[in-house]
Amino acid sequence: MPGSVTSVFSEADEFGAALHEEGLLGLLVTAPGAFRARLTQVALHRIRLSAAEEYLPRIAFVAVPHGMILVSLANRRGPSPIWGWTEMQAGDMITLGPGQRVHTRTGGPCRWTAIRIPEGDFVRYGKALSGTGFDVPPVARWRAPLAALRELRQLHQTAVRMAEARSRALADVEAVHGLEQQLIHALIECLSAGPNEMETLAAGRHREILARLEDLPQAKRFWRITEISAALGVSERTLRICCEEQLGMGPTEYIRRGRMQLVHRALRKGNLDAASISAVARRYGFHNLGRFAANYRALFGELPSATLRRGLGQGMARLTSHRPPRRI
Repeated sequence: MPGSVTSVFSEADEFGAALHEEGLLGLLVTAPGAFRARLTQVALHRIRLSAAEEYLPRIAFVAVPHGMILVSLANRRGPSPIWGWTEMQAGDMITLGPGQRVHTRTGGPCRWTAIRIPEGDFVRYGKALSGTGFDVPPVARWRAPLAALRELRQLHQTAVRMAEARSRALADVEAVHGLEQQLIHALIECLSAGPNEMETLAAGRHREILARLEDLPQAKRFWRITEISAALGVSERTLRICCEEQLGMGPTEYIRRGRMQLVHRALRKGNLDAASISAVARRYGFHNLGRFAANYRALFGELPSATLRRGLGQGMARLTSHRPPRRI
């Protein structure tokens, strides 16, 4: 069913929830500051389009939904997200096959656009338009013909602008069908020459190791690196190489930041039974409370007590707004 939504976010958790159906499983903000993001999502008959603008660096863990292909276009102006093993350049496209799991990160303010299309439709249209078999590798980078890429960008931008302007054209079945056909044709044309670079066996193995790191129960995140390496069946050196290569930081730092975010989330919810900051910190493996408070402030720009006060205030506001009116 065609439809669209444009949203503005001031919380990373809400931004991540909006992208959950598109395969986002985790989002870790990696620098202090006020979180801001804008996201437009457009659903046509078969394909789904997304366009986002983010302002803080982050690491995202993405699993492409079953039966779907994810295509990401490099930003024409400014930096693009880094997908696993490769940094996108202007004119690049990244494709991820169904079920592929990958970390993608940004180093600061960033814009990105993406297309999701069912694998069956893509293969069928690709064969019809090219006259030959048409497959997409699990993970690959493409350098599309300029004319085809320009047309694909323009069509994507047209759909996004229509959504942001709440155009009635997106409610017109024939108009939506025509736009979708043009998008599919332009996408096939962009990928018709074959990939420019495919993921190496080593890069694929590193990506899979980090995906299995995300599979570990949260309790295991409190283990030492030697224990985590043993649980993953890799050496400490290999784990460090994987993290530096695809996360931009070491495993200790990544795990610590993830646990710190869990504390931040618990305090921000403002649950009255979680009012003890020290109890929340210990729950997530922080036992040196002085060091914890300093690191927390460096990462989130405020002390844990300030986060808890805001959470409690928002909780009371929600209770007040939902309180039934008094009867006189």
